Amino acid sequence: MDRLDIIDTCNRMAWHADQREWEALADLFADEATLDYTSLNGGEPVTLTPAQIVEGWRTGLEAYAATQHLLGTHLVTVDGDGAVCTATFQATHRKANASRWTLGGTYRFDLIRTGGEWRITGVVMTAVWSDGER
Repeated sequence: MDRLDIIDTCNRMAWHADQREWEALADLFADEATLDYTSLNGGEPVTLTPAQIVEGWRTGLEAYAATQHLLGTHLVTVDGDGAVCTATFQATHRKANASRWTLGGTYRFDLIRTGGEWRITGVVMTAVWSDGER
């Protein structure tokens, strides 16, 4: 059952971001989470609160008319109240002028069980390819 709950938590991150369901998105994260998007943006990983994560994603995603983040090929390892889920992804971002930017690669999610629910404590996005206008 843990495996399914973990996969569901990771999938919900993509779903809530695409649907612009910001409060539900924030609820998926632990009190602090480390985000590592350095393969795409350079820089260093950052540790943020759920509110900070949502504000950053809201700002970035609202530049697009629509987005679709698809996750698949989930691999889950559970160790007590901790877990790691890796998944492939493809993310399409469409602007109002119909131009598209599509990105593919992998995600690594670190999770903890707290209060009987799985929360994300870390996300590492590794970009492997992209196509179109960013």
